[in-house]
Amino acid sequence: MVPSPRGRNRTAAELAALPGVSTASGVADAAARAQVTGRLLPVRPDLRDLLPGGGLRRGGTVAVHGSTSLLLALLAEATATGSWAAAVGMPNLGLVAAEELGVEVGRLALVPRPGVEIASVAAALLDGVDLVAVAPGGVAPSVARRLSARARHRGAVLLSLGPWPGAELELTCVTAQWTGLDSGAGHLRSRRLEVRVSGRGAAARARHAELTLPGAALERVEPFVVQWAAEEVG
Repeated sequence: MVPSPRGRNRTAAELAALPGVSTASGVADAAARAQVTGRLLPVRPDLRDLLPGGGLRRGGTVAVHGSTSLLLALLAEATATGSWAAAVGMPNLGLVAAEELGVEVGRLALVPRPGVEIASVAAALLDGVDLVAVAPGGVAPSVARRLSARARHRGAVLLSLGPWPGAELELTCVTAQWTGLDSGAGHLRSRRLEVRVSGRGAAARARHAELTLPGAALERVEPFVVQWAAEEVG
């Protein structure tokens, strides 16, 4: 069940009926008729050069390793331009950070604790939501492959926060460095990620790029560690 803005739980079927949410058959039919650009969901400009075709291919499965922020960055442009997304099995996902990264949180459905129903919840959402992000813990490899097949058939994009059997595209955060601290104090303003992209087909040749993301809404970091160290030395 997905919380609605009015406080009532929405089913996946109700989400599919909302304005701007593509139905399963509608997505499949549209994808079959569309040109290449119609088969892609848009991504932020600084991610376009990393992805084959410059966007997220409908029907594809993408595994994101090492960074929830990178996963959210992949959702940003699509949700900002009218697509719906869902996050399944991610109870610690921060909506403030998501919004700061450009995600239209009004089009992001959350199912934080699906329990043993994670596969069936993800399958239902793939029927009516453009992008479905899943934490793969508890999903057996055979079930994961069936979900990828469902995404392919429905024309949705399946994103995994971690390893996923048969993913066509793998985005890995190799290193991350925060900026904004001065001598141990200040505000965390942004994070520079080194991202490696690999996969099959057009993505067979691994590529690397640097991506700068805004820092999540964090409080000022006080220099207590620096003060403590100075006192110890003194």
